[in-house]
Amino acid sequence: MRRIGGRDIFAAMLIALLAGAIFTSPPLQTLQGLSLDILTALRAKLVGERRDPATSPVVVVAIDGETYDTPPFKGSPTQTWTREIGRVLGSISEGGAKVIGYDVIFPSSIEQSEIPFGEGPLGARMRGFDRDYLIALRQLSDSGKLVLGEILSHDHPERPYRAQQLAVRTNIRALNVHTDADDVIRRMPLSFSIDGKPVPAMAVELAARALGAKPEIAPSGATELSGYAIPSAVPNTLTLNFRGLGRDVPTFSFADLRACVEKGDRDFFRRAFDGKVVLLGSVLNFDDRKLTSMRLSGGYDGTPGARCALPAPERAAQRARSAVAGVFVHATVVRNLIERDAVTELGFPARSILTVAFALVIACVACMLAPGGALMAWLGLTAVYAAIAVGAFVHALALPLTEPALASLAALAMMIGYRFVLADRDERFLRQSFAFYLAPEVIDTMVASGKMPALGGEMRNVTMFFSDLSGFSSIAETMTPGELVTLMNEYLSAMTDIIEAHGGYVDKYIGDSIVAMFGAPADDPAHARNAVRAALKCHQKLAELNASHPAFAGHGLSHRIGLNSGEAVVGNIGSRRRFNYTVMSDTVNVASRLEGANKYYATAIMASETTMAQTGDKFAWRELDAIRVQGRGEAIRVFEPMAEQGAESDLQAKVAAAYAEGLACWRARNFATAAEAFEKVASIDPVSSMFAKRARAFATNPPPPEWTPVNTLEGK
Repeated sequence: MRRIGGRDIFAAMLIALLAGAIFTSPPLQTLQGLSLDILTALRAKLVGERRDPATSPVVVVAIDGETYDTPPFKGSPTQTWTREIGRVLGSISEGGAKVIGYDVIFPSSIEQSEIPFGEGPLGARMRGFDRDYLIALRQLSDSGKLVLGEILSHDHPERPYRAQQLAVRTNIRALNVHTDADDVIRRMPLSFSIDGKPVPAMAVELAARALGAKPEIAPSGATELSGYAIPSAVPNTLTLNFRGLGRDVPTFSFADLRACVEKGDRDFFRRAFDGKVVLLGSVLNFDDRKLTSMRLSGGYDGTPGARCALPAPERAAQRARSAVAGVFVHATVVRNLIERDAVTELGFPARSILTVAFALVIACVACMLAPGGALMAWLGLTAVYAAIAVGAFVHALALPLTEPALASLAALAMMIGYRFVLADRDERFLRQSFAFYLAPEVIDTMVASGKMPALGGEMRNVTMFFSDLSGFSSIAETMTPGELVTLMNEYLSAMTDIIEAHGGYVDKYIGDSIVAMFGAPADDPAHARNAVRAALKCHQKLAELNASHPAFAGHGLSHRIGLNSGEAVVGNIGSRRRFNYTVMSDTVNVASRLEGANKYYATAIMASETTMAQTGDKFAWRELDAIRVQGRGEAIRVFEPMAEQGAESDLQAKVAAAYAEGLACWRARNFATAAEAFEKVASIDPVSSMFAKRARAFATNPPPPEWTPVNTLEGK
């Protein structure tokens, strides 16, 4: 993790302010609406608030496809439906409905038709057709139970025809909606100015009559209804809370209700409408569809209510749609007001502060972490913030979502750019300058400290790894320089990848030899185990290269690896002007000698007793011998790793057992028995074959009494 200073914090603050200002600015105000859409979808997906439609204070009477397909309405113009509408509304009122609102407008009457019919216009022949309907409207209006709808417009206003206006007097309210810049309905108007006076919108009027109260303007400027201060982020509007996605509103087909009137089932109307606010509206696939904040989650045209007289028509299962019938928008407003459940949005100052704060957090994270880590942190923190926002939205509080997410992402990108251009120049210089000379861990430590590398070392317990190709000089003489370079690059790359994958550090290359250490510069308590695993993998990889890589074809390369563990001095060693991170000690020299000792035993990997002991029981070993190498008077017990513990083959186990028996007899001066044991596997094990010959020779000519079972090697 990168350390940050005062300059970085100042840059993070400037970047957060800039990003916050951009994404909360008026040109991007649609992001506020998008937040509502996403929160509505996430709440529905994660919380799934499904409410019992029976508890809804509002119901919808739908002029739907069934109505258009059912006699007497089938094939008849809607102007001829008025009598039946009056009868149904009368039954609904008698059933105990609190108030009925129209989301349909009948701008003309059949009585006004000027279509020629016989000797006069059709309207003249139909005089009195709407009398019963108008009487029903007057009765409902006088009882305060009816509100007709209209559309206010300077260009194309829509109002009920004159006779209806006279019948209901002043009980007409506006059905206009509030659309955002992207033509989505997320808020609804609370009132309209008519002749200089505020007049409640349709849904507000219905809720007010149901509650027995009138809308008032509080000293704070907020609209209050029955003590409920309606939250308004946009002045004179209510932010819609589609908690049930429309499924919480019972919907009754007008055709079935008309048949119910014919049936005379008053109890049904009482069960369905007692104490309810009723909205009459069109619910069709092609008419009056509205995009709302349910557009991402999908909304529903209510839940089909109980049937009274007609059998339910066969229809496909109800599915969510991006647009819902407009009557359900008004129904949602009514329910939000009665249940005091409108969405509360944060004002511009609070939204801006929250957006800048979140962008600042991400900018600071991006300043400390690498770009990949910072991006993952952004994803994680955004997910956490989104979960908090959804939790708040469950309680009808809408926190900004898209603005903080996008502003923080922009802050992340800007901070990465700042680091690349300004803040990380020194770090890049250090990494580029020393990448080919120092271990990555050393460079990381140097960058973290902010100090240039200097001479010095420390004592560490490490495992040294020496490898060398067998007979490579003679092989190189047969190759062109290009072929030789290609072969060496492939070999050294493959071996280095394995060493570094196991936590090793390649100190240097000496021709075809590799000098590496485990346990430094990065501390590794399991350095011996990792070194042995790396040696086994390197041996396996060389066999694969010999078998499959074209550059190795026909050469049959083999290598020797020596491993030794112990204390060593590691650090920056060299002159004051030029130095290297390397290692020095007798531990290094012994590992080098063990690499060379492999040729005396025809083995590929040889490890000291200290390395074997530090690996615990992770590997299957066989003890090879006790040897004395050049430059050391003390004997060393040496071992060969066969495989990971439990992974050795039956043949390896057989060889190891026979060899161990022979070695024990050898050390006990029982040379004849030792020879017999070694000869059991001499045909498949070169080391056993060598020891069998030595044992037979000693069985014939025993060594002097002072002989010790230590093999003194004469060369390196």
